[in-house]
Amino acid sequence: MITLIAAAGENNELGKDNDLVWHLPDDFKRFKQLTTGHHIIMGRKTFESFPKPLPNRTHVVITRNPNYKKEGAVVTNSMESALEIAKNDNEIFIIGGGEIYTLGLDFATKIELTRVHASFDVDTYFPEIPSKDWKLTDEVFHDKDERHKHSFTYQTFIRK
Repeated sequence: MITLIAAAGENNELGKDNDLVWHLPDDFKRFKQLTTGHHIIMGRKTFESFPKPLPNRTHVVITRNPNYKKEGAVVTNSMESALEIAKNDNEIFIIGGGEIYTLGLDFATKIELTRVHASFDVDTYFPEIPSKDWKLTDEVFHDKDERHKHSFTYQTFIRK
């Protein structure tokens, strides 16, 4: 299984200046729970936005720079080669950013999307999910509270 996992605003907003524009602790917890023990595929800028590699995950970084090397990352130059590196994993996660999600959409069999119920000023977007190709199979709403400034919904899509 190849899963895109993301949090996006009402207009598919992802982030600005290589950072998230919201803080949702329960979504972070869910991300950790789902991705721990698996390969996570990302672009270079997403990898560099982490203070250090995320524990208990294999980081596969896609970059156009043939000389890019970073401790804690397996570096490659295409989505195809990233998926080949991770092929023995029963669930591979594509974790961003915007360009990588667009590249990964054709390969994905599942999307785990946290839809944040607000609009944001951003410079990076999640691709449109074509309804002809994807079926929404599960939704769980989470209202805003003292730890979450915005309400959000966990949505699971499966390729038709």
